[in-house]
Amino acid sequence: MQNSPLEVRRAFGVLFIGVAVSVGVASLLSEVAFERQAPLYEYAVIWIGSFAVTFGVILGKFRHMLKLIRGRMKNSVSWSHPVKAVNGLCWAAPFAAIGVFPHLYQYLILLGIGLGNTSTYLFMRRFSSLANNEQIIVGALALAAIPVAVFVDTSFVSSQTLAVIASRMMIAVAYGAGGVYALVARK
Repeated sequence: MQNSPLEVRRAFGVLFIGVAVSVGVASLLSEVAFERQAPLYEYAVIWIGSFAVTFGVILGKFRHMLKLIRGRMKNSVSWSHPVKAVNGLCWAAPFAAIGVFPHLYQYLILLGIGLGNTSTYLFMRRFSSLANNEQIIVGALALAAIPVAVFVDTSFVSSQTLAVIASRMMIAVAYGAGGVYALVARK
C-alpha cells in the first residue's frame, strides 16, 4: 500500500514539532542547571532526556510514523554520489567546524540546520520531484536566525548565556514553524 504524501508530510510535522519541543525544553532546563552550577554530566542528561522523553511519547503513540519518515528519507538513496556528498557536507561541515571554532557554536548549529534542511529540500525537489516545504521553512528560518543571533549577542546582551538560549529557541521556533506547516498543509 502506497502512503499518501499528506500522511508523510504530517509524520514530518510531528517529527519537527518533537524536535522543537525537545530543544525548547532542554534549553530552558540547561539554563536552570547553569544557574545552579550543575555538574557537566547533567547537561547530557538534560539533552538526551528531553529528546528521549519527547520521542518516546511520540513514537509510543505514533509508531507508524517511523515507516513514513524512513520512506521519505530513502528518496536520497538514488541521488548521485556528488549530490549526496554536497548534501552531507551542508549538514556536517558546520557541525564539524564547531571543533575548530567553539566560540561560534551557536551560529554554526544554526548554519548546519539551515544549510542541511535547505540543501535537502533543493535536492529532493530536483532529483526526487518532492516539494517538502516544511523543510525549506526550517532551513530558511534557521539561516535567517543567524544575523538575529549575532545582533542579540553583540548588541543587547551582556551575558553570552542569554544569547545562546536565544539561538537555541530560534532553532525550536524554526522546527516548530516547519512542523506546524506540515500539520496544517492541505497537500
